[in-house]
Amino acid sequence: MNPTVVVLHGDQTGEELLKEAVRLLEPDVIGFTVDRRDFDLSLERRRQTRNQVVSDAASALQESGYGLKAATITPEGAGDVGSPNAILRKQIDGRVIVRTGRRIPGVRPLAGVHAPISVIRMAVDDAYGAKEWREGHGADEWAYRTEKISRSTSRIVAEYAFTHAKRIEAKVFGGPKFTVSPVYEGMFKEELDAAAQRHPEVRYDPQLIDATYALLLTTTGESLVIPALNRDGDTLSDLVMQMFGTIAGAESVLLAFNDAGEVAVAMTEAPHGTAPSLQGKNVANPMAMILAVASLLGYMKGDRAHQASRTVYEAALETVSDGIRTADLGGQASTTEFSDEVIRRVRTKIDVWRALADVER
Repeated sequence: MNPTVVVLHGDQTGEELLKEAVRLLEPDVIGFTVDRRDFDLSLERRRQTRNQVVSDAASALQESGYGLKAATITPEGAGDVGSPNAILRKQIDGRVIVRTGRRIPGVRPLAGVHAPISVIRMAVDDAYGAKEWREGHGADEWAYRTEKISRSTSRIVAEYAFTHAKRIEAKVFGGPKFTVSPVYEGMFKEELDAAAQRHPEVRYDPQLIDATYALLLTTTGESLVIPALNRDGDTLSDLVMQMFGTIAGAESVLLAFNDAGEVAVAMTEAPHGTAPSLQGKNVANPMAMILAVASLLGYMKGDRAHQASRTVYEAALETVSDGIRTADLGGQASTTEFSDEVIRRVRTKIDVWRALADVER
Protein backbone atom coordinates (compact mmCIF):
# COMPACT_ATOMS: atom_id res chain seq x y z
CA MET A 1 0.00 0.00 0.00
CA ASN A 2 1.41 3.37 -1.01
CA PRO A 3 1.84 6.09 1.61
CA THR A 4 -0.48 9.07 1.14
CA VAL A 5 0.77 12.62 1.58
CA VAL A 6 -1.74 15.35 2.32
CA VAL A 7 -0.51 18.37 0.36
CA LEU A 8 -1.69 21.64 1.91
CA HIS A 9 -1.50 24.48 -0.58
CA GLY A 10 -0.89 28.04 0.58
CA ASP A 11 -0.38 31.65 -0.39
CA GLN A 12 1.96 33.80 -2.47
CA THR A 13 5.57 32.63 -2.63
CA GLY A 14 4.77 29.86 -0.16
CA GLU A 15 2.60 28.19 -2.79
CA GLU A 16 5.24 28.66 -5.49
CA LEU A 17 7.86 26.92 -3.34
CA LEU A 18 5.48 24.08 -2.50
CA LYS A 19 4.94 23.40 -6.21
CA GLU A 20 8.70 23.05 -6.67
CA ALA A 21 9.05 20.76 -3.65
CA VAL A 22 6.26 18.31 -4.55
CA ARG A 23 8.10 17.51 -7.78
CA LEU A 24 10.40 15.44 -5.57
CA LEU A 25 7.52 13.12 -4.69
CA GLU A 26 7.16 11.84 -8.26
CA PRO A 27 7.94 8.11 -8.58
CA ASP A 28 10.50 8.69 -11.35
CA VAL A 29 12.45 10.87 -8.88
CA ILE A 30 12.39 9.00 -5.54
CA GLY A 31 11.86 5.51 -6.95
CA PHE A 32 8.48 4.61 -5.43
CA THR A 33 4.89 5.81 -5.59
CA VAL A 34 3.42 8.28 -3.13
CA ASP A 35 -0.30 9.01 -3.35
CA ARG A 36 -1.54 12.58 -2.81
CA ARG A 37 -4.57 14.33 -1.41
CA ASP A 38 -4.55 18.07 -2.10
CA PHE A 39 -6.29 20.79 -0.08
CA ASP A 40 -6.37 24.49 -0.92
CA LEU A 41 -5.54 26.37 2.28
CA SER A 42 -5.10 29.72 0.57
CA LEU A 43 -6.61 32.69 2.39
CA GLU A 44 -9.28 33.06 -0.30
CA ARG A 45 -10.42 29.44 0.02
CA ARG A 46 -10.37 29.50 3.81
CA ARG A 47 -12.61 32.55 3.75
CA GLN A 48 -14.95 30.98 1.22
CA THR A 49 -15.41 27.86 3.34
CA ARG A 50 -15.14 29.55 6.77
CA ASN A 51 -12.24 27.21 7.54
CA GLN A 52 -14.10 24.02 6.62
CA VAL A 53 -11.30 23.21 4.19
CA VAL A 54 -8.83 23.35 7.10
CA SER A 55 -10.95 20.93 9.13
CA ASP A 56 -11.19 18.60 6.13
CA ALA A 57 -7.41 18.74 5.73
CA ALA A 58 -6.93 17.92 9.41
CA SER A 59 -9.15 14.84 9.07
CA ALA A 60 -7.11 13.72 6.05
CA LEU A 61 -3.89 14.18 8.03
CA GLN A 62 -5.18 11.94 10.79
CA GLU A 63 -6.06 9.28 8.22
CA SER A 64 -2.80 9.35 6.26
CA GLY A 65 -0.27 10.35 8.92
CA TYR A 66 1.78 12.51 6.53
CA GLY A 67 1.42 16.13 5.46
CA LEU A 68 3.39 18.72 3.49
CA LYS A 69 2.27 22.32 3.98
CA ALA A 70 2.98 25.59 2.17
CA ALA A 71 3.28 28.88 4.01
CA THR A 72 -0.09 30.58 4.50
CA ILE A 73 -1.32 34.06 5.36
CA THR A 74 -2.78 34.62 8.82
CA PRO A 75 -5.01 37.69 8.55
CA GLU A 76 -5.38 40.21 11.34
CA GLY A 77 -8.73 40.80 12.94
CA ALA A 78 -10.82 38.79 15.38
CA GLY A 79 -13.62 38.25 12.88
CA ASP A 80 -11.45 36.71 10.16
CA VAL A 81 -10.41 33.08 9.61
CA GLY A 82 -7.31 33.21 11.81
CA SER A 83 -4.33 30.88 11.62
CA PRO A 84 -4.73 27.57 9.76
CA ASN A 85 -1.70 26.25 11.66
CA ALA A 86 -3.47 26.76 14.98
CA ILE A 87 -6.56 24.93 13.72
CA LEU A 88 -4.51 22.04 12.34
CA ARG A 89 -2.53 21.68 15.56
CA LYS A 90 -5.67 21.54 17.65
CA GLN A 91 -7.59 19.12 15.44
CA ILE A 92 -4.77 16.61 14.95
CA ASP A 93 -3.62 17.07 18.57
CA GLY A 94 -0.15 18.16 17.50
CA ARG A 95 2.05 18.39 20.59
CA VAL A 96 5.63 18.87 19.32
CA ILE A 97 7.32 21.16 16.79
CA VAL A 98 10.84 20.21 15.71
CA ARG A 99 13.19 22.63 13.98
CA THR A 100 16.78 21.65 13.28
CA GLY A 101 19.52 24.04 12.33
CA ARG A 102 22.33 22.47 10.35
CA ARG A 103 25.48 23.65 8.62
CA ILE A 104 24.96 24.64 4.99
CA PRO A 105 28.07 24.10 2.82
CA GLY A 106 29.65 27.40 1.86
CA VAL A 107 27.48 29.44 4.24
CA ARG A 108 29.39 30.80 7.20
CA PRO A 109 27.73 30.04 10.56
CA LEU A 110 28.05 32.11 13.71
CA ALA A 111 30.46 31.30 16.54
CA GLY A 112 31.70 27.70 16.53
CA VAL A 113 28.49 26.15 15.28
CA HIS A 114 28.91 23.23 12.91
CA ALA A 115 26.92 20.31 14.38
CA PRO A 116 23.11 20.18 14.21
CA ILE A 117 20.97 21.91 16.85
CA SER A 118 17.34 20.77 17.21
CA VAL A 119 14.74 22.78 19.09
CA ILE A 120 11.96 20.52 20.43
CA ARG A 121 9.12 22.91 21.20
CA MET A 122 5.68 22.53 22.70
CA ALA A 123 3.17 23.05 19.91
CA VAL A 124 0.26 24.04 22.14
CA ASP A 125 -0.68 26.13 25.17
CA ASP A 126 1.74 28.37 27.11
CA ALA A 127 1.48 31.99 25.86
CA TYR A 128 -0.44 30.96 22.73
CA GLY A 129 -4.18 30.96 23.16
CA ALA A 130 -3.85 32.37 26.68
CA LYS A 131 -6.72 34.39 28.07
CA GLU A 132 -5.84 38.11 28.12
CA TRP A 133 -7.60 41.13 29.57
CA ARG A 134 -7.03 44.62 30.97
CA GLU A 135 -8.31 46.40 34.02
CA GLY A 136 -8.17 50.02 35.10
CA HIS A 137 -7.62 53.22 33.16
CA GLY A 138 -4.77 55.55 32.16
CA ALA A 139 -1.55 55.07 34.11
CA ASP A 140 -3.37 52.67 36.43
CA GLU A 141 -4.33 50.29 33.63
CA TRP A 142 -3.10 46.72 34.08
CA ALA A 143 -2.79 43.92 31.52
CA TYR A 144 -3.22 40.27 32.52
CA ARG A 145 -2.66 36.92 30.85
CA THR A 146 -3.54 33.45 32.07
CA GLU A 147 -1.29 30.75 30.62
CA LYS A 148 -1.35 26.99 31.06
CA ILE A 149 0.64 23.88 30.23
CA SER A 150 -0.29 20.27 30.90
CA ARG A 151 1.61 17.41 32.45
CA SER A 152 0.83 15.23 29.43
CA THR A 153 2.26 17.68 26.88
CA SER A 154 5.31 18.35 29.08
CA ARG A 155 5.93 14.59 29.24
CA ILE A 156 5.54 14.09 25.49
CA VAL A 157 7.95 16.94 24.67
CA ALA A 158 10.50 15.75 27.22
CA GLU A 159 10.35 12.14 26.04
CA TYR A 160 10.65 13.10 22.38
CA ALA A 161 13.61 15.37 23.15
CA PHE A 162 15.57 12.46 24.62
CA THR A 163 14.45 10.05 21.90
CA HIS A 164 15.53 12.54 19.22
CA ALA A 165 18.85 13.17 20.99
CA LYS A 166 19.58 9.45 21.08
CA ARG A 167 18.83 9.13 17.36
CA ILE A 168 21.18 11.96 16.32
CA GLU A 169 23.77 11.29 19.06
CA ALA A 170 23.25 14.69 20.68
CA LYS A 171 23.12 16.14 24.18
CA VAL A 172 19.85 17.40 25.69
CA PHE A 173 20.66 20.96 26.63
CA GLY A 174 18.74 23.88 28.14
CA GLY A 175 15.29 24.02 29.68
CA PRO A 176 12.77 26.36 31.31
CA LYS A 177 13.25 29.17 33.85
CA PHE A 178 12.01 27.00 36.70
CA THR A 179 13.80 29.06 39.37
CA VAL A 180 11.45 31.98 38.73
CA SER A 181 8.39 29.82 38.00
CA PRO A 182 8.73 26.64 40.10
CA VAL A 183 5.06 25.67 39.74
CA TYR A 184 4.37 26.51 36.08
CA GLU A 185 7.76 26.01 34.39
CA GLY A 186 8.81 23.64 37.16
CA MET A 187 6.35 21.06 35.81
CA PHE A 188 8.25 20.93 32.51
CA LYS A 189 11.58 20.67 34.37
CA GLU A 190 10.22 17.74 36.39
CA GLU A 191 9.33 15.89 33.20
CA LEU A 192 12.73 16.60 31.66
CA ASP A 193 14.46 15.22 34.76
CA ALA A 194 12.22 12.14 34.69
CA ALA A 195 12.99 11.56 31.00
CA ALA A 196 16.70 11.82 31.78
CA GLN A 197 16.27 9.02 34.32
CA ARG A 198 14.56 6.87 31.67
CA HIS A 199 17.34 7.55 29.16
CA PRO A 200 20.63 7.39 31.11
CA GLU A 201 22.55 6.80 27.87
CA VAL A 202 21.70 10.34 26.66
CA ARG A 203 23.78 13.20 28.01
CA TYR A 204 21.70 15.78 29.88
CA ASP A 205 22.88 19.32 30.60
CA PRO A 206 19.94 21.33 32.00
CA GLN A 207 20.22 25.10 31.81
CA LEU A 208 17.86 28.01 32.44
CA ILE A 209 16.47 29.51 29.24
CA ASP A 210 18.47 32.75 29.55
CA ALA A 211 21.68 30.79 30.07
CA THR A 212 20.74 28.64 27.09
CA TYR A 213 20.66 31.69 24.82
CA ALA A 214 23.99 32.94 26.15
CA LEU A 215 25.78 29.59 25.98
CA LEU A 216 24.60 28.95 22.42
CA LEU A 217 26.76 31.87 21.32
CA THR A 218 29.81 30.18 22.82
CA THR A 219 28.98 26.64 21.72
CA THR A 220 31.83 24.22 21.16
CA GLY A 221 30.07 22.80 18.12
CA GLU A 222 28.56 19.60 19.55
CA SER A 223 25.13 18.36 18.54
CA LEU A 224 22.40 19.70 20.80
CA VAL A 225 18.70 19.05 21.40
CA ILE A 226 16.94 21.90 23.22
CA PRO A 227 13.51 21.19 24.73
CA ALA A 228 11.42 24.32 25.19
CA LEU A 229 8.07 25.76 26.15
CA ASN A 230 5.93 27.05 23.27
CA ARG A 231 6.91 30.73 23.52
CA ASP A 232 10.57 30.05 24.33
CA GLY A 233 10.84 27.54 21.49
CA ASP A 234 9.32 29.96 19.00
CA THR A 235 11.95 32.62 19.62
CA LEU A 236 14.78 30.15 20.20
CA SER A 237 14.26 28.31 16.92
CA ASP A 238 14.52 31.56 14.93
CA LEU A 239 17.85 32.28 16.63
CA VAL A 240 19.15 28.79 15.96
CA MET A 241 18.23 28.99 12.26
CA GLN A 242 20.09 32.27 11.86
CA MET A 243 23.14 30.89 13.69
CA PHE A 244 23.58 28.61 10.70
CA GLY A 245 23.34 31.52 8.26
CA THR A 246 19.77 31.48 6.97
CA ILE A 247 16.23 30.47 7.94
CA ALA A 248 15.94 28.92 4.46
CA GLY A 249 18.22 26.04 5.41
CA ALA A 250 15.90 24.09 7.69
CA GLU A 251 12.44 22.56 7.81
CA SER A 252 9.78 22.62 10.52
CA VAL A 253 7.91 19.49 11.66
CA LEU A 254 4.64 19.25 13.60
CA LEU A 255 4.13 15.90 15.34
CA ALA A 256 1.09 14.22 16.87
CA PHE A 257 1.35 11.02 18.90
CA ASN A 258 -0.77 7.97 19.63
CA ASP A 259 -1.42 6.55 23.10
CA ALA A 260 1.75 4.46 22.90
CA GLY A 261 3.86 7.58 22.38
CA GLU A 262 4.57 6.81 18.72
CA VAL A 263 4.37 9.45 15.99
CA ALA A 264 0.87 9.30 14.50
CA VAL A 265 1.03 12.38 12.26
CA ALA A 266 4.02 14.23 10.82
CA MET A 267 3.37 17.47 8.94
CA THR A 268 6.39 19.26 7.54
CA GLU A 269 6.78 22.77 6.15
CA ALA A 270 9.26 25.59 5.69
CA PRO A 271 9.65 27.80 8.79
CA HIS A 272 9.56 31.04 6.81
CA GLY A 273 6.50 33.02 5.68
CA THR A 274 4.80 33.73 2.37
CA ALA A 275 7.37 36.36 1.19
CA PRO A 276 4.93 38.47 -0.90
CA SER A 277 7.72 40.70 -2.23
CA LEU A 278 9.26 37.67 -4.01
CA GLN A 279 6.06 36.32 -5.53
CA GLY A 280 6.22 35.68 -9.27
CA LYS A 281 9.93 36.53 -9.57
CA ASN A 282 11.34 32.97 -9.50
CA VAL A 283 14.13 34.04 -7.12
CA ALA A 284 13.03 32.64 -3.72
CA ASN A 285 15.06 29.88 -2.11
CA PRO A 286 13.13 26.56 -2.20
CA MET A 287 15.64 24.77 0.03
CA ALA A 288 13.55 24.73 3.22
CA MET A 289 10.54 23.27 1.38
CA ILE A 290 12.77 20.69 -0.29
CA LEU A 291 14.17 19.73 3.12
CA ALA A 292 10.58 19.48 4.36
CA VAL A 293 10.05 16.76 1.75
CA ALA A 294 13.23 15.02 2.90
CA SER A 295 12.09 15.14 6.51
CA LEU A 296 8.61 13.82 5.68
CA LEU A 297 10.08 10.86 3.80
CA GLY A 298 12.14 10.09 6.90
CA TYR A 299 8.97 9.63 8.98
CA MET A 300 7.53 7.11 6.51
CA LYS A 301 7.93 3.39 7.01
CA GLY A 302 10.27 1.32 4.89
CA ASP A 303 13.83 1.35 3.63
CA ARG A 304 12.93 3.00 0.31
CA ALA A 305 11.44 6.02 2.03
CA HIS A 306 14.39 6.37 4.40
CA GLN A 307 16.83 6.04 1.51
CA ALA A 308 14.91 8.68 -0.44
CA SER A 309 14.94 10.97 2.59
CA ARG A 310 18.70 10.83 2.91
CA THR A 311 19.05 11.25 -0.86
CA VAL A 312 17.04 14.48 -0.90
CA TYR A 313 18.97 15.88 2.06
CA GLU A 314 22.29 15.06 0.40
CA ALA A 315 21.25 16.38 -3.00
CA ALA A 316 20.07 19.72 -1.60
CA LEU A 317 23.23 20.30 0.44
CA GLU A 318 25.50 19.13 -2.38
CA THR A 319 23.78 21.55 -4.77
CA VAL A 320 24.61 24.45 -2.45
CA SER A 321 28.13 23.13 -1.90
CA ASP A 322 28.76 23.10 -5.65
CA GLY A 323 27.86 26.77 -5.91
CA ILE A 324 24.34 26.47 -7.31
CA ARG A 325 22.59 28.90 -4.98
CA THR A 326 19.78 31.39 -4.97
CA ALA A 327 20.43 35.09 -4.40
CA ASP A 328 19.91 34.97 -0.63
CA LEU A 329 22.91 32.63 -0.40
CA GLY A 330 25.06 34.75 -2.70
CA GLY A 331 24.29 32.90 -5.92
CA GLN A 332 22.45 33.55 -9.16
CA ALA A 333 20.29 30.44 -9.55
CA SER A 334 16.56 30.88 -9.89
CA THR A 335 14.05 28.96 -7.79
CA THR A 336 13.42 26.57 -10.67
CA GLU A 337 17.10 26.11 -11.52
CA PHE A 338 17.93 25.16 -7.93
CA SER A 339 15.01 22.71 -7.78
CA ASP A 340 15.91 21.20 -11.16
CA GLU A 341 19.45 20.52 -9.97
CA VAL A 342 18.34 18.90 -6.73
CA ILE A 343 15.91 16.67 -8.64
CA ARG A 344 18.60 15.71 -11.15
CA ARG A 345 20.92 14.67 -8.35
CA VAL A 346 18.22 12.69 -6.53
CA ARG A 347 17.42 10.76 -9.71
CA THR A 348 21.09 9.97 -10.26
CA LYS A 349 21.65 8.75 -6.69
CA ILE A 350 18.54 6.56 -6.73
CA ASP A 351 19.59 5.04 -10.07
CA VAL A 352 23.12 4.32 -8.80
CA TRP A 353 21.85 2.66 -5.62
CA ARG A 354 19.43 0.55 -7.64
CA ALA A 355 22.28 -0.58 -9.86
CA LEU A 356 24.41 -1.47 -6.86
CA ALA A 357 21.54 -3.41 -5.31
CA ASP A 358 21.15 -5.37 -8.53
CA VAL A 359 24.86 -6.21 -8.54
CA GLU A 360 24.70 -7.39 -4.91
CA ARG A 361 21.79 -9.71 -5.76
